[in-house]
Amino acid sequence: MGASAAWRKALFLLPAETLQHESVNARIAELEKPGAAPAPSSAGEQTTGAWAKPLGALGPIGLMLWKFKVVALFAITKAKFLLLGLTKLSTLGSMLAFLGVYWTMWGWKFALGFVLCIYIHEMGHVAELRRFGIAASAPMFIPGLGAFISLKQLPANVMQDSRVGLAGPLWGLGAAALCLFLGAASGLKILTAIGVSAAWMNLFNLIPVWQLDGGRGFRALTREHRWIALGAIIVLWAVTKQGLLCLLALGAGYRLFLEKDFARHADYVALGQFLGLIAALSLMCVK
Repeated sequence: MGASAAWRKALFLLPAETLQHESVNARIAELEKPGAAPAPSSAGEQTTGAWAKPLGALGPIGLMLWKFKVVALFAITKAKFLLLGLTKLSTLGSMLAFLGVYWTMWGWKFALGFVLCIYIHEMGHVAELRRFGIAASAPMFIPGLGAFISLKQLPANVMQDSRVGLAGPLWGLGAAALCLFLGAASGLKILTAIGVSAAWMNLFNLIPVWQLDGGRGFRALTREHRWIALGAIIVLWAVTKQGLLCLLALGAGYRLFLEKDFARHADYVALGQFLGLIAALSLMCVK
């Protein structure tokens, strides 16, 4: 049984559900069959042991390559989707005009990074609309104000509307986090400034009023969940001293005390997204 023991050591090092794991498992079963060939000589055992270690090492390497393939495929897919909006002349033209305005105020590096963060935010809305089968235009930029997309049909219910509304800040959070990470890793202060500005912009969009993203997300919250959201905003303000949270608290209070149209069914996804976004973005804004 020396060969079987050696193969079992190799099996222990291999991740399950891999081709190597299945092959080694089959070999062990064959060796342990009743009437199987006698155990190999000591020289044979040494040969098997010599092969077992490299084979075992292939398992983690194979797993890492597979994970990298999945991450790379995800990144390529999202990158392809993000480039889709830039193929529209209306989007590209308005984006360049928007870039020119901010270029004159803060320089081309900051302007380019900030406009790309806004673009990613808007494409988050587009991606979620596509998931629900809702047609919409590509992003349009208004110099000095921001950007918007035009819906060709309305969401079917409050849940869809909240998901679409909060998808923009979710993608915007990713863009801001990437800028802050690259800024910390490279020491480039311009990237950190872009990340903080993008986080502030996305946090502003979460003010739960009118047609802002936070207003659409707030529609899906019950009265009890709005109390939770208001309490969380106040606690975050006490921790971060981020003044923008005062506007969020005022908006949440208005929707809680002066509005009578509350969601009838608890939407824990909307609540979790709203709370997670304001927590992460407000902490990113702390200098």
